[in-house]
Amino acid sequence: MKSLYAMIIAAVMALPMSFAHAATKDIVDTAAGAGKFETLIAAAKAAGLVDTLKGPGPYTVFAPTDEAFAKLPKGTVEDLLKPENKEKLAAILTYHVLPGKVMAADIAGKKANVKTVQGSELAVDATTGVKVNDATVITADVAASNGVIHIIDTVVMPKL
Repeated sequence: MKSLYAMIIAAVMALPMSFAHAATKDIVDTAAGAGKFETLIAAAKAAGLVDTLKGPGPYTVFAPTDEAFAKLPKGTVEDLLKPENKEKLAAILTYHVLPGKVMAADIAGKKANVKTVQGSELAVDATTGVKVNDATVITADVAASNGVIHIIDTVVMPKL
């Protein structure tokens, strides 16, 4: 079995050049430049979180891909993007954010419940790969100037 370090290096090497050099860009610009977070960026705009995620941080963001959002029941994303659901959308998105910068090496081999910016806890299990609640981290440690992004394959939902 590959070590977590080897998996991270392989994942980073597979990223597009613009994504691999993201450390000079903030979290929002890094995600936007990757081309696979259009739904996440649209949701952050609708929730009024873009300025926060462009702020000094540092933040750790578990970023669901467009494919992760597509797994949600039909109509869910469209409904959440409506202005009347801004508060609910903000709660869901901030459930994907930790205060501070947590790298994969910081949690390797551990299980922990971590408090999110939203206020609830996420269950993180890094004993075999990395799971965040029911989501799997598919790419870890994508550097941004104000934190780090860990790409996940499923949108994690808080109890609202």
